[in-house]
Amino acid sequence: MKNICIVGAGTAGLISALIFKQSLNVNITVIKSNKIGIIGVGEGSENKFTQFLKFCNISKEEIIKETGATLKYGILFEGWTNKDYLHEVSPKIFNVKKEQYLAAFGYAITNNLSVDKYTQLNQLKNNKVVNKYISDQFHFNTFKLNDYLIKKCKERNIKIIDDEITNIQIKNKKIISLNKKYKFDFYIDATGFKKLLIKKLGGKWDSYSKYLPMNEAIAFPTKSTKEYPAYTLAKAMNAGWMWRIPVQDRWGNGYVFDNRYINAEQAKQEVEKYLGYKIEIGKNIKFNAGAIDKPWIGNCVAIGLSANFIEPLEASSIGSCIQQSFLLINYLPNYDSTAIKQYNKSCTALFENIRDFVLIHYLCNKKDSRFWKNLKIKIPESLKTNLQKWKQRLPIEEDFKSSYILFYETNFALILKELNLIKLNEVKKEYKTKIQDADEKAIENYYKIFYKYRQDLINHKKYIKEINEYV
Repeated sequence: MKNICIVGAGTAGLISALIFKQSLNVNITVIKSNKIGIIGVGEGSENKFTQFLKFCNISKEEIIKETGATLKYGILFEGWTNKDYLHEVSPKIFNVKKEQYLAAFGYAITNNLSVDKYTQLNQLKNNKVVNKYISDQFHFNTFKLNDYLIKKCKERNIKIIDDEITNIQIKNKKIISLNKKYKFDFYIDATGFKKLLIKKLGGKWDSYSKYLPMNEAIAFPTKSTKEYPAYTLAKAMNAGWMWRIPVQDRWGNGYVFDNRYINAEQAKQEVEKYLGYKIEIGKNIKFNAGAIDKPWIGNCVAIGLSANFIEPLEASSIGSCIQQSFLLINYLPNYDSTAIKQYNKSCTALFENIRDFVLIHYLCNKKDSRFWKNLKIKIPESLKTNLQKWKQRLPIEEDFKSSYILFYETNFALILKELNLIKLNEVKKEYKTKIQDADEKAIENYYKIFYKYRQDLINHKKYIKEINEYV
């Protein structure tokens, strides 16, 4: 294998191009079409993005400066339960051993420590972040990120062609050429919702609509404010939820809803009432949550929105394409039918992991509107089994089908706790029996570091300004 073609130059296509270039001795060509634009509403990352940056030798400071990024320490869920809570999406923010962190985490959960105390929500609400520490996660302007990734691709000799793919020649379930002139050894479908290549090869969409209620979203920018918090806001609304994401030059916002209860105009009016001023809808997106049944067919792999789309509740889209790309380089350039089956199996586990994690947020027992009163969530059998286990104990690594997932035992535990889906008294009994002297020492060491960092705070906006001026 010498030549790989990536069709689509959105975030997924460009990230996969950089990962392949870094790890494979091949020529990479990206075919970009202005008629296939970027969605441009996903403006948050999770910790796989930082893994991508490290892998491709890109600094966090450069990302902040070049993409208008701000720091993201978590997602604040407002109005989902009787109290607001923070999902700290990168809880391992300090340089401690895994066993220390897990011991401290288990201690916090089983002792029912408040989210404020454990995740420093109060300091985040006061626009404070840890000095001399850059979070593993970011909010960024998607369009600026796209421009930056294109620049990086060109710097690394990734060829970018401007053209529209109108003809796909296929023989024996393999792509022979594009537009009768582009011939490569392998193809990546990064065409987003269009799924140009993988659909042509017979890929079928497996809908998650029976599990997840949302099917439409409006997205809209608002003006920048004096301060910007270091978290994403996920505000519960009458027929879904609204995101608010601060980047350096504006706020990125959207309302994700079930259109069986309201339409786009009604969603807009509800947002305006909440914000207290008029907005203009930038995009109206209708979607069917789900995943492609076989992301790898023949000599083509679907990545990004071509492969799966859940909803933006936990900012999973970028992380999903990164995991897919990291997984794929294990099988390229020498692959066979067994490799394809293994890859597809791992991707299915990844997509279901995202689906299940997003799903549990809707088990919040909220009843203050027609949508929430009528909401009946069907739970997949695999998740149903785990939920039964997790009533009696905390989630563990062995509960998950693959290592190539986005959300792990700690992510699930934080949300389960806040939704009262864990019987804390039972879990505490179980956890106590497992605590050894080493765990107690680990907890002590973790909190020493935790409180040391907590005392060294700086204003978030000031921190970003310093990076922009001195990097």
